[in-house]
Amino acid sequence: MKKLAVLTSGGDAPGMNAAIRSVIRTARAMQFEIYGIKRGYAGLLEEDICPLTGRDAGGIILHGGTMLKTARCPAFFDEDNQKKGADILKKHNIDGLIVVGGDGSVQGAAALSKYGISTVTVPATIDNDMHGTDETIGHDTAVNEVVSAVSRIRDTASAHDRAAIIEVMGRFAGNIALDAGIACGAEYILVPEVPFSREKLSRSLLKQMKEGRTNSIIICAEGADDGRALGEWLTERTNIDICVTILGFVQRGGAPSAADSILGSLLGAAAVKALAEGKTSSLIGMKNGSVRILPYEKAAAEEKIFRKDLYLMASMLGAAQRDGDIAESGLGEGKNG
Repeated sequence: MKKLAVLTSGGDAPGMNAAIRSVIRTARAMQFEIYGIKRGYAGLLEEDICPLTGRDAGGIILHGGTMLKTARCPAFFDEDNQKKGADILKKHNIDGLIVVGGDGSVQGAAALSKYGISTVTVPATIDNDMHGTDETIGHDTAVNEVVSAVSRIRDTASAHDRAAIIEVMGRFAGNIALDAGIACGAEYILVPEVPFSREKLSRSLLKQMKEGRTNSIIICAEGADDGRALGEWLTERTNIDICVTILGFVQRGGAPSAADSILGSLLGAAAVKALAEGKTSSLIGMKNGSVRILPYEKAAAEEKIFRKDLYLMASMLGAAQRDGDIAESGLGEGKNG
C-alpha cells in the first residue's frame, strides 16, 4: 500500500479529531501518503478528496467535532453509489480507507470492501452502542458533559425543593443515561432497555419529597420517555415542582475528555497498522481494555449486551433502595439479561 484515505461519517463524536491526527501521523511515519475525504460518504461521491500533511494534524486533538466534517448519506445504501465510491477511490489510486463512525459507517465500509477496497473502521459514537467493541470514541466526553450539567441543575433544584428531569441522548441504548446517572448519583435512571412505570415513579418521587428530600434527579434517555411529557405528567399527578432540561447537542460538542483523546489516538494508529498488515474489512475496537481487530461479519454478530449488573446497582443506590423497583415488569432474561 502507498496511499491511504480517512473519512468521518454519521454523527460527530468528541475524539474524532484525535483519531484523524493519529491516522495522519502514523501514516506519515510509515511512509504512506494520506488523504482526507470531506463530509463522509457524501464527500466521497462528490470526490471531495484532498492530501493531508503533518501540519493538518496540528492542534486538532484539543477540539470536538471533526476537521474533515461529517454527514449522513442515505444515498450510499444504494449499490450503484457504493460501486461509484469504490471506483472513485480506485481512480485516485487509494489503496486503503479508514472510516471513523458508527454502525452505519461500518455498513458503508463493508460495502466498499466488496468492491475491492481495503477498509477498516474506527468506532465513534457517543451512545457506545456498537457491536464488536466495548468502547466507542465520544462516549466518555458525553457522560462527563451530562454529569457537569446535573451538578449545576441539582444546586438550583435543591434551592427550590424541585425534582429535575434531565433528558439525554440515547434513542435505542441507555448507556449515556446509565453511566452518567451512576456518576452523578441520580435518584432515578430511565433507559429504553428497561420499560418503567410512570405510576411507580410518581409514587416513589412523592414519597421521597414528602420525607424531606430537597431535590430528586431523574436521568431520562430519550428512548425511554419524552422528558417534557413526563415532566408535565408527573407535575399533574404529584403536584411537585419539576424542571425539565433537554441537554441535546451539548453532549456531542466541546473538547474531548482525556479518555476520548487517548482512545482516538490509540485506535487511529491501530487502524493504519492493520491496513499495513493486510488486516482489512475489520472493526478496530476495544475488548477488555485492549485493541481488538474483528472482521465486520463477526463484529455484527457480536451483540451489545445491556449492563444489567450496573443498572441493578444504580437502582439499589438510588431511590429504589427504599421504594422498590420502578420497572414496568423488571429485567427479563435473554439478550439483555
